[in-house]
Amino acid sequence: MFQKKKNDVFFDNLVMIAKNLQLAMQVFREEITKLSDAEEFALQLKTVEDMGDHYTHEIILALNRTFITPFEREDILGLTLKLDDVLDCLEACASRLELYNIIEADDYMMLFAKNIEMCIQEIVYAINHLVEKRLTDMANHTRKINELENVADDLLRDGLKTLFSTCTDAIELIKRKDIYGMMEAVSDSCEDVANILEGIMMRSS
Repeated sequence: MFQKKKNDVFFDNLVMIAKNLQLAMQVFREEITKLSDAEEFALQLKTVEDMGDHYTHEIILALNRTFITPFEREDILGLTLKLDDVLDCLEACASRLELYNIIEADDYMMLFAKNIEMCIQEIVYAINHLVEKRLTDMANHTRKINELENVADDLLRDGLKTLFSTCTDAIELIKRKDIYGMMEAVSDSCEDVANILEGIMMRSS
């Protein structure tokens, strides 16, 4: 069951983590559309990741010094770490694009980016509903995240099929195959967040 007010530190930092994810996605979206400046955007995203680490640390500190928590301690920690994983995966994608010196994003990269953006938006909605204790509304967004992750799976399968049938440069093929896999992994990490939220919902009903 949920408790509020004196436990706002948990909810406040979860909301900040979600907002920080949105900011990270904005930076990544800019990078993917302007890869000539990939190094600059990768650095920006690293700064955003550092801020996410700060919010994560605040929650862990609060868990260590708070006896009564708004919901199960294991769920708070699990949700916090899974949210951090999303940001880490996104930052890794940005760094890899810069490392591989990808000049232009292809159609599949753009589709993956849109999928990730939608997943993160659903996470933001879900976290807000969690804070407001609107668990039925939250469930709508966790289901949407699961659906989007299935779309990402299809994108990876189709993207690899297209890549292997059209790309004649072996090095470029290896680079793009890796990028596709990393971008799909971001959607996977979003689904992990949804799974934690669904567990919280079941235990709080």
